[in-house]
Amino acid sequence: MPEIRRIMTPFPHAIAADAPLSEAREFLNLHRLHHLPVMDGERLVGVISDRDIKLLLGLNPDYAQRSGLQVREAMATDIYVVDLSTPLDQVLDTMVERRIGSALVTRKGRLAGVFTVTDACRELARLLREQSPPPPKPSPPGDEAA
Repeated sequence: MPEIRRIMTPFPHAIAADAPLSEAREFLNLHRLHHLPVMDGERLVGVISDRDIKLLLGLNPDYAQRSGLQVREAMATDIYVVDLSTPLDQVLDTMVERRIGSALVTRKGRLAGVFTVTDACRELARLLREQSPPPPKPSPPGDEAA
């Protein structure tokens, strides 16, 4: 069974819990991310997703800029943290059980990566291509062997 380290996104970006929510929103949009680990100093304290921000802000995304909201006010604190050596099937089972979209991966207690549903789909697609290669393409007309 592969370990999560093989499939995770290494060296993830993170944001401070006291950063403006508008900064998290801009960062997620700029880097096309869906999950951003949240730090309080050196301590991993949460994760914020584009969905969390949308739920808090509703139809008015400019409210974050005007209101002075901080990341800590929108982040999820019930995070799923795993070690680099955690087997992939265990991580997937837990994510399904908890109905969550990401796992934060640590090495010796420090943030090392993030594993998301997108990473899982990417790996599944790779495995499917590996197990079921596409059929050979037919030769163009007139290219038949004599």
